[in-house]
Amino acid sequence: MGQVTMADQQSHVTVGVDSHKDVHVAAVIDQVGQILATTSVATTDRGSGQLVRWAQRHGQVDRFGVEGTGSFAAGLTRYLRARGYQVLEVNRPNRQTRRRCGKSDTVDAESAARAALAGQASTPKAADGTVEMIRALRVARRSAIKARTQAANQLDSLVITAPEELGVQLRGLATARRVEVAAAFRPGSLTTPVAATKLALRELARRHLALSAELERLDTELAKLVRKAAPKLVARRGVGTEVAGMLLVAAGDNPDRLRSEAAFAHLCGAAPIEASSGKTVRHRLNRGGDRQANNGLWVTAMCRMHSDQRTKDYVARRTKEGKSKKEIIRCLKRYIARELYRDLVTAVLDKP
Repeated sequence: MGQVTMADQQSHVTVGVDSHKDVHVAAVIDQVGQILATTSVATTDRGSGQLVRWAQRHGQVDRFGVEGTGSFAAGLTRYLRARGYQVLEVNRPNRQTRRRCGKSDTVDAESAARAALAGQASTPKAADGTVEMIRALRVARRSAIKARTQAANQLDSLVITAPEELGVQLRGLATARRVEVAAAFRPGSLTTPVAATKLALRELARRHLALSAELERLDTELAKLVRKAAPKLVARRGVGTEVAGMLLVAAGDNPDRLRSEAAFAHLCGAAPIEASSGKTVRHRLNRGGDRQANNGLWVTAMCRMHSDQRTKDYVARRTKEGKSKKEIIRCLKRYIARELYRDLVTAVLDKP
């Protein structure tokens, strides 16, 4: 028999982390689920290092179960993965359990550790490549769209209540033309309501123009990144830069973490959920999953229903079978998820 080393004798442990903005709370458990210790560290690289050293004092660390790997624990996740540790993403504790047993940060950390030990966790997104760049730009783009829409709505409201001499210039104009006209106003001294309204209209219009220019810049960069990340995906009928960006962000930089195309469909909320009981066998609509990705599948389905002959033939056949339009769209989204998943995984495999 070979010699038994200290590493062989060292116990294996699992660490659970309940993440927060300023402090992470951690709990370490052994292989049978017995809690060994708890601690809290700062949400910095120094704090992450302290967490690793603390965990190693209790045994050989098998895995970290972390809550919030895509938000408060993003930095901790990057730190741990860079040092070769297995990081698993765990969901927040069951609400029924919380009501029965109460809630605290240490309880949540212990629950995260137990979930990771029991295999009730998933591989987090890598967030270290082109898709993470796309996600960041999409955050800015979404904010700019909301702000521009708000500016356009406020401009419209001011036109409705504006003095007649201003109203006749702007009423009935399309938004783009109205913005162009209002941006050129010269209010002069603010001595009358007309001058004040002119200034307000001009500022709103110039804000709208600035946001439009910002969106144009973001769209240009997003188009480059999406084509780089998944050229085959963008080439699919009904999948443009916007839809491709939604699906890429949902899948992450490592879509291979999803076990199958069925798992991707569930992630997008496009897979029916079994709801059978006794002699009744049925499925219900999945209202969970990533809603933006689900919207991307819907946009693709609607586009193909109007422009793709094969999809038109499918819709006609299922309509004759008695399916409603909603049911047909749900079926189409499921088929589209299967088709696009292959493009997402292929994009990862084709990376140098």
